[in-house]
Amino acid sequence: MTYRVGLVGTGGIARAHGNACQQIAEADLAAIYDVSEEQLARFGEEYGVPEDARYTDLDQMLNEADLDIISICTWGCFHAEVGIQVCNSRQVKAVLCEKPFTQTAAEAEAFVAAGRQYGVLVAEAFKFRHHPMHLKAKELIAAGTIGDLLNVRSTFCTNSGRPVADRTPESNWRFNKAKGGGSIYDLACYNIHHARFIFDEEPVRVFAAQELGIEADDAASILLEFSCGRAAQISVGFNSYSSQYAEISGHRGTLRLDRVWNNENTAVAIEQRTIDGDEVIEFAPCFQFALQLQHLCECLATGRAHRIAPEHSIAQMRVLDAVKESMESGKAVVL
Repeated sequence: MTYRVGLVGTGGIARAHGNACQQIAEADLAAIYDVSEEQLARFGEEYGVPEDARYTDLDQMLNEADLDIISICTWGCFHAEVGIQVCNSRQVKAVLCEKPFTQTAAEAEAFVAAGRQYGVLVAEAFKFRHHPMHLKAKELIAAGTIGDLLNVRSTFCTNSGRPVADRTPESNWRFNKAKGGGSIYDLACYNIHHARFIFDEEPVRVFAAQELGIEADDAASILLEFSCGRAAQISVGFNSYSSQYAEISGHRGTLRLDRVWNNENTAVAIEQRTIDGDEVIEFAPCFQFALQLQHLCECLATGRAHRIAPEHSIAQMRVLDAVKESMESGKAVVL
């Protein structure tokens, strides 16, 4: 079966979702929506979406386009509003929402409740959760390869020499507080979700320090405390030299994953070091957005549970709420 996909928002991230539709047989990009007619036309021409399938009215698209899946590609501040509107329409089977899922846990609860009320599968778009490298790392941990899991260290730093004067609210949503910007919402959401995925539990306490940019946090250092004193140490920022790695440590060894978040169409590897010896496990290039969409289609076709449960996304936003509170108060927050 081929599922008809509609995109809400045709900005930068929508291109990755559009490419995913083109790369898998299970999905067809059937309609697009945006408030900007100019951007809508440009995206439509690039991805071959007919003019009569380009909408500036979301309700009209939902009522007319006969869609199965909606992918939300707007700024984060609109995710909950759009998601609830889509679920309430009762016109689709599933909603794939870009990260961060919402702006607060309360918004996440309302979004998930709308999906549950009308039988809509609601899934958060954390592409890395579908990459074979991360699935293998989780498998190795479960098999006891590194022994008792102790801690996780990870980074997501993206600066390539851009000075703070250029990181203005007008230039990019990432630096715009009102649009849902800030390093914790754009970057640390990956690391936080990853740590919760690896430990398979929720942190009990959070401490975070921020480096402010012009309007939103430009960088953050975050400590998530899990049970038995185990911890995740996270460093993110728009102001630090590019770095994307995760190290997972146990009492018998470590796993190191580099280019851990953004690695589209490039080969990656797990460096496994244990008391029994070292090994490098290599993974061929893949397009994570395609794997993500394929998994959603498989869930619709088979009824299987999605890898990222809606309750997991609510819990994710509770942790982000706590990180925000800790950054602003300078104090640890108990969850």
